[in-house]
Amino acid sequence: MFTKDHRRPRRRRHHHTERSKAPVAAPPAAGPAIKVQGLVKSFGDLEVLRGVDFEVARGSVFALLGSNGAGKTTIVNILATLLRADVGTTTVNGFDVRTQPAEVRGSVSLTGQFAAVDQILSGRENLVLIARLRQQADPGAVADGLLDRFSLTDAGGRRVSEYSGGMRRRLDIAMSLIGEPPVIFLDEPTTGLDPEARLEVWATVKRLAGSGTTVLLTTQHLEEAEHLADRIAILHQGRIIADGTMAELRRLLPPAEVEYVEKKPSLEEVFLAVVGHNRETDSATTAGDRP
Repeated sequence: MFTKDHRRPRRRRHHHTERSKAPVAAPPAAGPAIKVQGLVKSFGDLEVLRGVDFEVARGSVFALLGSNGAGKTTIVNILATLLRADVGTTTVNGFDVRTQPAEVRGSVSLTGQFAAVDQILSGRENLVLIARLRQQADPGAVADGLLDRFSLTDAGGRRVSEYSGGMRRRLDIAMSLIGEPPVIFLDEPTTGLDPEARLEVWATVKRLAGSGTTVLLTTQHLEEAEHLADRIAILHQGRIIADGTMAELRRLLPPAEVEYVEKKPSLEEVFLAVVGHNRETDSATTAGDRP
C-alpha cells in the first residue's frame, strides 16, 4: 500500500560489520598444493619465463633457486594473482589462478623480500591490525598466540622500530599466517639479514613446514635451499633446468672421488661458536652478580 503522498516506503539499509562471503568451492583433498605447467611471461621484448613446469607437494618446503633476474619473483607474483601469465596453467590449493583468483587469494599469503611491518606500532598492534582486517573473531587472542609461537611475547609491547632484523622478519611471517593460509610464499626471506637473523628465519620456516603449511621459498643462496627445502628447482634463463631432492640433484654429477683433506671450519661456524661462547660468559657473569 502507498503512503499518503503516494510514494513507496524506502527500504531500510542494513549495515553489516562483516562482508557477505560467496561460498567457496572446496579444494581437492589430494593432489599437489601448487602445480605449474608451461608458464610463459614476457615484458615487452624481454622473455622472463620460457615454459616453466613444477609441482609442490602439500606440507613441503619447495625452494626456487636462481640468480638475480632469473624470474623467481615473477613466478611468485603470478601464483599470488598479482601478475597474469601470457601462457600456461597454474593451480594453487586446487584452484585455477586465472579463473578462480579470489579462491587462490583466500588460500595463500605472500611475504616479500623486505618486512612489511608498521614500525610505529608495536609488534602486537601490527598483528591485531591484520587480524581485524582479516575479520578474525578475536584479534587479540590471535596476536597473543602468534607472539608466543614466534618467541616474540616479551617484545610484543615494544615498537617494531626497536626490533632487530630477524625479529622484524619473524613478525612479518607471523602476520602472513593470520587466517591460517595453507600455502605461503616467502620471496627471498633472508635478504639483508645478518647470520643470526638468518638462522632465526630458517628455524621459523622449519616450524611452518612441521605444522603442515606448504612453503614456496625463493632464494639465491645455495646453503639456504640445501638447508631448508624438501625439493629444489633451479631456474635459469626462464626455464627449470633441474628439479629434485638434494640427493637426486647430487646424482646429476659424476661419482665423487674419496680424498682425505683437512676440514677447516667455515666462517659461519666460527661466528656461531664465538657468539655462543660470549653469550654463555655473559649469562654466567649476570648470574654471579645477582644477590
